[in-house]
Amino acid sequence: MSTDLKTIAEEANERLADASPQEVLAWARETFGDDLVVTASMADGALPHLAAEAAPGVDVLFLDTGYHFVETIGTRDAVASMLPINLINGTPLQTVAEQDAEYGEKLYERQPDKCCALRKVEPLNRHLSHYKAWVTGIRREEAPTRANTPLVEYDEKRDMVKLNPIAPWTQEDLDSYITDNGVLVNLLQYDGYPSIGCEPCTQRVAPGEDPRSGRWSGTGKVECGLHT
Repeated sequence: MSTDLKTIAEEANERLADASPQEVLAWARETFGDDLVVTASMADGALPHLAAEAAPGVDVLFLDTGYHFVETIGTRDAVASMLPINLINGTPLQTVAEQDAEYGEKLYERQPDKCCALRKVEPLNRHLSHYKAWVTGIRREEAPTRANTPLVEYDEKRDMVKLNPIAPWTQEDLDSYITDNGVLVNLLQYDGYPSIGCEPCTQRVAPGEDPRSGRWSGTGKVECGLHT
């Protein structure tokens, strides 16, 4: 455990308790410089947009699992072309075909946790190992498992500082930021997909349902493992 990083995270979380996302990101850039990376799922471009304003040229990591919707890949490419960020396309160690050959086809149906571990968690950990701090787009209202998410925390598993600058935001806050700033939005958001993951494991959600109920529907799974 890095005592220094743990102390930095704890002190920053207290000091920045009432800070805006922009202030949190500006502090992160000033503190960590090029050792800072932003992760983005490309459900929308809000977090990359915020990060680009506070830290122009910042590294933005997208986990390209090989199972994404075409619309998600299109959002990634559009965000990368329009914002002053350095997009990093993180890929698994195996292609989908190679994984199928080793574990059998449709591993996501039989062992969704294993599939997420191979195609999301391992690539994330491998890429994060080059940095001291990472930024996520987690919001507290998204799921019970995220209800107590701090703005800044110590990621003990990875020995990093983890920043969640939009944790307090409601969906209304996020929508307002997107509208006010002309932020790109994944077209699936307008087609019944309020929470977007890999195509085989994401379904449309009926109006009024939990926005994340379309993820791994019927499996009892609620997290991919990136934040647990």
